Amino acid sequence: MKVFIKIGGQAVSVEVTVEVCEYLDQSEHKAENLAHEKRRHWDRREFDEYIVNREGRCYSETPEQWLCRKETLQEIIAALESCTEVQRQRFLLSALEVLSYSEIGKLFGCSKYAVRDSIEAVRKKCRDFFGNGPHERSFPNHCIYGTRVLKYS
Repeated sequence: MKVFIKIGGQAVSVEVTVEVCEYLDQSEHKAENLAHEKRRHWDRREFDEYIVNREGRCYSETPEQWLCRKETLQEIIAALESCTEVQRQRFLLSALEVLSYSEIGKLFGCSKYAVRDSIEAVRKKCRDFFGNGPHERSFPNHCIYGTRVLKYS
């Protein structure tokens, strides 16, 4: 069986067996699949995100989602404002910077146990705040999400 192979930019006719021809077809098919996947995820985004980028359409959050996100952020800030400055700083270093208690202790010149106690105090204040906040008056100790009721503590 004759196949054409590009060598140095020129097509060369080569005689090969049927098995080799099938192998070349399979490898060409795999190369096409890989090229498709590369185009599909050219910048590590999912296919729908790729289409959005390719077509220039922008999907953004709805006004309701924006308002909910803003209200939640305000509630989180209010909960953190009920803490001392040191507690807030230690908590944020742990939560956002993902520092260990020992690393935070070195920054503040205290033990990792003091850091742990500060962070636990912030967590308790947040639990108390969100358990007794105005957003919970109609549905105490749970929140409605879609058709499911989610419990939290």
